[in-house]
Amino acid sequence: MKLILKLASYLFHPLWMPFAGSLFYFLFIPRYFPGEIIKAKLLAIAIITIFIPVVFHFLLKNLGKVRNIFLEKVEERKWPLFFFVLLSFMVLNQILNIYNYPGLYYYFVGILISSVITYILTWFRIKPSLHMVGMAGLLMFVAGFCIYFRLYFIYTISFLIIATGLTASSRLYYKAHSNWEIVLGLLTGLIPQLVVFNFWFTEYRMSDLFLR
Repeated sequence: MKLILKLASYLFHPLWMPFAGSLFYFLFIPRYFPGEIIKAKLLAIAIITIFIPVVFHFLLKNLGKVRNIFLEKVEERKWPLFFFVLLSFMVLNQILNIYNYPGLYYYFVGILISSVITYILTWFRIKPSLHMVGMAGLLMFVAGFCIYFRLYFIYTISFLIIATGLTASSRLYYKAHSNWEIVLGLLTGLIPQLVVFNFWFTEYRMSDLFLR
């Protein structure tokens, strides 16, 4: 059981969540995108949201600003979160546009809002679980995606719910967070996605559905 909980902390690390949502979007959206476009977008998103943050993490680690990838102390979170906010802006301005990829665009808007909230909380020495922020955001995005396109990915949503619970158990087991920080992280990830989904659902419904 210890091994499973340890693996959950790595497999469901928030660093993977933006790319995981992007991959899900392009794999299952019921409209056509050229394969070259999909590969280019996914590669760009992977570079910006995974590769660059990893390089930045090792830079901070060499400078003694962080100890590990889990950013256990509040002080360790400020620079990585601020940098990730800038990277999220880059994805929204350079990689995606609201007209061709409204669902994915709004997913990253939700990620940006969650990142800004989490960053602001660090200045008040409040440490919501970043794992919960990422998992809750992805879960809400997938659920919203299924509602929007009237798809029934029951097993996928069930898996994400179980994964979210397992990740929460992992963070509590290793005493990385308190119960309150787990709940706060869950709300910080879920509520922004719920808000932006409302815009996607009402403003861009017909633009996506007529291409189904």
